[in-house]
Amino acid sequence: MTRPRRIDVHHHFLPPDYAQLLRDKGITPGGIPLPTWTAPLAAKIMGKVGVETAILSVSAPGVWFGDAREAAWWARSVNESAAGVVSAAPRNFGFFATLTLPDVERAIAEAHYALEELHADGVILLANNAGLYLGDPAFDRLLGMLDERGAVVFVHPGELPAEPVHGIPTFTADFLLDTTRSAISLILSGQLEKYARIRWILAHAGGFVPYIAHRIVLTMLSREPKWRLVAVAVRRKAEAQKRMDVIRRFWFDVALSSTPTTLPTLMTVADPGKVLFGTDFPFAPPAAVRYMRDEYDLAQLTREQRHRIDRDNALVLFPRLT
Repeated sequence: MTRPRRIDVHHHFLPPDYAQLLRDKGITPGGIPLPTWTAPLAAKIMGKVGVETAILSVSAPGVWFGDAREAAWWARSVNESAAGVVSAAPRNFGFFATLTLPDVERAIAEAHYALEELHADGVILLANNAGLYLGDPAFDRLLGMLDERGAVVFVHPGELPAEPVHGIPTFTADFLLDTTRSAISLILSGQLEKYARIRWILAHAGGFVPYIAHRIVLTMLSREPKWRLVAVAVRRKAEAQKRMDVIRRFWFDVALSSTPTTLPTLMTVADPGKVLFGTDFPFAPPAAVRYMRDEYDLAQLTREQRHRIDRDNALVLFPRLT
């Protein structure tokens, strides 16, 4: 059987000094222990699940800890570390650059540097930054710059700007809600359409977006003037479809979501050309990565759909890997 040569768009890495920073601050992203990442360890698990190229990114909490200069220093540090990994094995790795949001000025400067000098494959933005979601007008200038470049933007969840529920790790459900909130904020603010050249990837199959897609459509319709609601009653299917097409502008990865229960909903809602493979390694440990790969293999997908999710769709975003 031909190996799938998958492109994993959701693969985290932790440079040793950054990992030590998180330990010193007592941070456990998503409520789980901090894992270890090395290139040889990554290569081993990639080989076991048929991944040829992994696009590296720093997971939550990113580099913002309340101090702008500290954030800028750490963003440059992790981005240069990632670029070093890619330089050593460009066929096996790429990276999404870490920025400094909510500090927009430094985020723009770091995006320019990472994309132009380090040749990052895109940028990663947390779904909320100090409680502000990506549709907030505070981020307009950064989105404008990324739109001019037609950049790939990977949206990854962080901690909800709310108290966690005792005993429930935040990665279980809060992360999914965080991504969902950010996607809806981009839609309702008009930023998704305004900055139409940005290619937005939503982590973990978009959180709850596929499952509540029609609720999102109803929310969009409810914001129409009353005279439009009368027209909607007559042409409701056409109007609803138009708004569903807005949701289909997003790209979705299947990290921790590649299961026979999740994929049918995702494939119904998403543009089939915008679904991407992902593992969430190493925050998803090797056993979880293999389990999700096995579940993915059981999903009712055509051979063409698998080829597209495994590799072909990602080549549209990362043509250097062709």
